[in-house]
Amino acid sequence: MTEQRTKTILIFGISSFVGSSLASFLKKDYKIVGTYHKNPVSIDGITTIPCDVHSKQEVQLIMYTFKPDITIYAIGLSSIVDCALSERRADALNTSGLFTVADTCQRYKSQIIYLSSNFVFSGESSENFELDIPDPTTTYGKTQAAAEFYIQKSSLNYLVFRVCRLYGRGGVHVRRNLFEKIQAKLHSREEIELDDYIKTGFLDIDYLGMVIKICVERGLKNRLLQISSNDFMSTYAFGKLYCEKFQEPGKLISSGKWPYPIMSSAKVGDNSSGVLNFNMNIANAEGYLQLRLPSVEESLEYSVQKLRIGLDSKETHESKDTINYI
Repeated sequence: MTEQRTKTILIFGISSFVGSSLASFLKKDYKIVGTYHKNPVSIDGITTIPCDVHSKQEVQLIMYTFKPDITIYAIGLSSIVDCALSERRADALNTSGLFTVADTCQRYKSQIIYLSSNFVFSGESSENFELDIPDPTTTYGKTQAAAEFYIQKSSLNYLVFRVCRLYGRGGVHVRRNLFEKIQAKLHSREEIELDDYIKTGFLDIDYLGMVIKICVERGLKNRLLQISSNDFMSTYAFGKLYCEKFQEPGKLISSGKWPYPIMSSAKVGDNSSGVLNFNMNIANAEGYLQLRLPSVEESLEYSVQKLRIGLDSKETHESKDTINYI
């Protein structure tokens, strides 16, 4: 019997939180190659190389050299505020960079996986489905909606995952993500104000890694799937639930309203409350993948268990290779 070849996954943006976390999760089952731009990274068992995604020559050289079966685009400016302050940079990273990679994937017959978000919607509907027409009100959402459209119209082999807020830590990224900032504040016993007006799902990033693995193994292609917890809440409510599960003092967390810059060209309804609900219907994804996505509480319980396993392993083996996400 012929031994099955190990598939190669190329991750553009391995220095990001999402890129490094997915690499660490998937490296057990696949050969992982990752690219970075200005922040060199080193992950045990993974080849990492520099690349500017706006250089067709550099992208083509990497694709030709490693011939990946799957290519994940994990590059992007994900801060809603930063995207509003620098629209040109947001467009360069979230759209035009993807165009270069997607076109090259076509040439080298590599499946492109793009990670979008619930912010392609306005947040004014009670529930959003895959077939709903995106109606973003932010620059961030606009760039992602444009990327979704391009992939679906131009690629012959793609997967688009429209995801909720992903959390975790332990990657090699330089900047602290929201989750890490919350942890750092609570660990230092400092007060922190969290937004109580924008409601989304929250998932430990391992769940996205699991979904990608299922799709790769089943050969799923040319689908847009919404991946989220089966409920949604504000960052403030998430912070409170985190404190409950990780036994941290919830009194340090207060309710507030964070800046949410809406484009001047956006058409918005009369929303006097200011509350936006980014509730994505996940029935389609659960049906295709034959799984049940967790609630936010269940996701956090998994995160707690993962921490305990990681700490036990570290104490037992005294290994620096153990990755603690939480």
